[in-house]
Amino acid sequence: MDLSDASAQIYLIPCIIAPGTQKVIISEQIRQVILEVDHYLVENIRTARRFISSLKLRDVSEIDFKVFDKKTSSSKLDELLAPLKTGKSLGILSEAGCPSIADPGNMVVSIAHRLGYRVVPLSGPSSIILALMGSGLNGQHFEFHGYLPIDKTLRMKKIKQLEKESSKTGKCQIFMETPYRNQVMAESLLGHCDANTAICFAVNLTSKEEIIQTKTVKDWSGKLPDMHKKPVIFLMQAYSNQI
Repeated sequence: MDLSDASAQIYLIPCIIAPGTQKVIISEQIRQVILEVDHYLVENIRTARRFISSLKLRDVSEIDFKVFDKKTSSSKLDELLAPLKTGKSLGILSEAGCPSIADPGNMVVSIAHRLGYRVVPLSGPSSIILALMGSGLNGQHFEFHGYLPIDKTLRMKKIKQLEKESSKTGKCQIFMETPYRNQVMAESLLGHCDANTAICFAVNLTSKEEIIQTKTVKDWSGKLPDMHKKPVIFLMQAYSNQI
């Protein structure tokens, strides 16, 4: 791929979601884009530099990194998109997984479309999609909810709401939690969902310690995997004839 003859465009560059998986996860296409694009918007410069350095493709001191995260004000966008205006392509590098999926990169992409720049999404790991693929739950009709409430009462109400919605529509409900609260979330699901509701825990995706298991609430009882301080995607699906 020769990017030198292409007009300025935005590349959406996935990152690994488990440490030490660069060799098997990062494609040749991603490597080539990283090798040739000099300007990046990232959530954290330190981790972005570390990731690119680990690929051993180029000297990271040659790369211009700018921070773009959920706290970035719209007034900074002109500055952040400046390389595009001079004909230089721009990479959006996710902190983990794919840009714009549970990630603030979608805001830059939206502006890029309005300004007429080409947007090029690159294939890579998304914990949300991988978890859904491996769960056996409804991949035709699903919703992602990000983080559920921290407060115990509000969390319980949200879980019941999602279960009811799943029962009515058949949707698979997908969400995540801060790693140190994973066990609490898992216990909340088992404590508040119907015995026949299916729950999937997708733990340490793409790593050698990966676990993806789907069971009903009654079958999970007393058999939870160790999820403490590990990245987990939670999936739930209820069945109307069983609730």
